[in-house]
Amino acid sequence: MNANTQEPSSSPEVFYELTRSLCPECRRVIDAKVILRDNQVFLRKRCPDHGLFEARIYGDAGQYVAAGRFNKPGTIPLQHSTDIDRGCPYDCGLCPDHGQHICVGIIEVNTACNMACPLCFADAGAGFNLSLTDVEQILDHFVATEGHPEVVQFSGGEPTIHPRIVDMVQAAKSRDITQVMINTNGKRFADDDRFLAQIAELSPSLYFQFDGFDSRTYEVLRGEPDLLAVKLRALDRLAEAGLSVILVPAIERGVNLHEVGRLVEFGLSHPAVRGINFQPAFHAGRHPDHDPMNRLTIPDIVQAIAAQTEGLFLSSDFIPVPCCFPTCNAVSYAFVHDDAVLPLARLIDMEQYLDYIANRVIPDRAEVRNALEKLWSSAAVPGTPTFGQDVLNACTACGITGPQDFGQAGDALFMVMLQDFMDPWTFTQKNVMKCCKAILLPNGKQIPFCAYNNVGYREEAREQLAHRKRDGRSSLVFGAGRRR
Repeated sequence: MNANTQEPSSSPEVFYELTRSLCPECRRVIDAKVILRDNQVFLRKRCPDHGLFEARIYGDAGQYVAAGRFNKPGTIPLQHSTDIDRGCPYDCGLCPDHGQHICVGIIEVNTACNMACPLCFADAGAGFNLSLTDVEQILDHFVATEGHPEVVQFSGGEPTIHPRIVDMVQAAKSRDITQVMINTNGKRFADDDRFLAQIAELSPSLYFQFDGFDSRTYEVLRGEPDLLAVKLRALDRLAEAGLSVILVPAIERGVNLHEVGRLVEFGLSHPAVRGINFQPAFHAGRHPDHDPMNRLTIPDIVQAIAAQTEGLFLSSDFIPVPCCFPTCNAVSYAFVHDDAVLPLARLIDMEQYLDYIANRVIPDRAEVRNALEKLWSSAAVPGTPTFGQDVLNACTACGITGPQDFGQAGDALFMVMLQDFMDPWTFTQKNVMKCCKAILLPNGKQIPFCAYNNVGYREEAREQLAHRKRDGRSSLVFGAGRRR
């Protein structure tokens, strides 16, 4: 008789999938497990030299699993810029193994900045300025690979302090690119009348850093506790100039999570603001110490928005964005009239149109799929003429009969988006292989954003761009410091 009467116990977690990640210490590419536990999602990995690491990557396991239904086949670019040699993420990009074209091309025109934020993924400071010729070559290559690029965004550093930024925006506007954006902290717009007039004439969209209202928020995240007054003055001047703004708050637990509802309400009320893009703080580049097991994720911020706006937006109003990996992005659109706010997801049964968005089967109504994909895309830019037409098309295709004047629907629609970028603790290869946002470089490389910030590309590009005139180097060479 067997004296052992104990029964095997159940594991407290579920092994969901295998992927590849990075060691946060040495950036070696290593195997990683995606684990479901306590209705949360964790990434577990072991480096042969630095041991075991675990990080929280998603705050709701049920939503993480369900988001897979929104994954859709990618679009192949007209040409690739690199060959397959060592495999992902060493061959960026884009190499033929990459699963998506570029929705948003980002050109970092400089590394200098007029701020010194403690939370800066770009580690802004001394480095390089791209020339106008560099930017024109980048733009031409972007058009060659995409045909009709959707969005180009000028970033940095702080792009508005580049001496040729107006010419660069003009160069982008003169090419076949749907939307041109500037990613800015807004400081120069607060006081420089001539610059504001020059930008207003070109009318790009502005991706505007705006983290909250408390002085502590700006002290912790930006190192400037009195920054709010400058931000508000800049926004008011941008409104007077007729420019469209998307607010971009970096949200950190214990710092400004309590402000997300107020940020939404402020955005809805300000005449310049057409949307808001919340970004959970990710810890690449120059970053404060953090607990990777307590990292903020998209569901955490969505739940806070729902609680702090008293139902103005509900968790069910947010839908994964299918052009990238669907756990990287979520978005809600709402019709706004006076004080009334009506999220579009309450008018459209997204489950009914799921196949049209996800492209999982061949739909009978292609116009529905096309219309909704225009809205549920990383390239959607509220406040632009094309966005208004996209709203009209989506509403018409789905049989929505209000608001009455669809021609003005773009002005009446407000976007709340959430974008979760990866850092060395949360990096997953499967996500980066579907990334649709890329850093565009002078050598023709188009490197997925999260690969650029984590694998070593940023450091190599910065060093080579800073020294290329001295060394007579005309192209960038990647890989020597990263391959193992």
